[in-house]
Amino acid sequence: MMANMVAGLDGSTSIDGRVGALSSRADAALLKLLRSLSDVVLVGAETLRRERYGPVRLPEERRQARIAAGKPAVPHLAVVSRSLDLDWGSPAFVEAEPESPTMVVTAAIADPARLAEARAAAEVVVAGDAGVDLGVALKHLAARGAAVVLCEGGPSVLGQLVSADLLDELCLTLSPMMGGDPLPVAVAPEPSALARFALGHSAVEDSTLFLRYQRADPS
Repeated sequence: MMANMVAGLDGSTSIDGRVGALSSRADAALLKLLRSLSDVVLVGAETLRRERYGPVRLPEERRQARIAAGKPAVPHLAVVSRSLDLDWGSPAFVEAEPESPTMVVTAAIADPARLAEARAAAEVVVAGDAGVDLGVALKHLAARGAAVVLCEGGPSVLGQLVSADLLDELCLTLSPMMGGDPLPVAVAPEPSALARFALGHSAVEDSTLFLRYQRADPS
C-alpha cells in the first residue's frame, strides 16, 4: 500500500480547491510512473469531485509494458464513499476501460437504492458496516488480484490508512510554494497513534523536493 501526495512548503495540498498548481512536469511524470506500477488507484469521493477525476490514463508505452506483464493496460480506479453520493454519469465511471472498470468502496450501511445504482455503474466492494473499513477493503482488493494499491488522497482517506497502520510507502512531493488552501496531507481520525516512516530516497528538480518514505521498522 503506497500513497503519492504533493504539498506546498506550508503543508497545503491544494490551491483554489485543486492540486494542479502545486504540481510540476516532473511530479506529473512521477504520478504516471506510480500509476503504471499499481493495480488499483484509490481516492476519496471528495477528491474525485474536486479534482474531476476520469479513469486512469497511461502513455502507450506503459500500457504495452503492463499488457506484456499480463496486467490490464491501466489500473482500476477505486472510489471510497460511505454515502454513495456520486455522479454515475461522470467520466470516471462511463469512460473506464472494460478490462479496468471503476470500483466503489462503501459500507453496509449505505442506502439500498444508492447501492443498487452503484452496482449498475461500477464494481462495488462493501467493506465495513457503519463506515468504510479500509483494512477490509484492501483484503477484498487483494483477493481480486490487486498486489499494489496507490492512494492519491484525500487527507481523510490517507489519514485512515496511516491510523490503521496500512500504509507501507509515501511518495511526497514538496512544491516550492506557499499560500494554498488549509488542506493538509493527511487527517487522522481521533484517537490515532503516531506512525513513523524512514526516508528511503530524495531528489531535487527546479526547487521541488521529491521524498520517498517507507514504514519504519518498529524495532
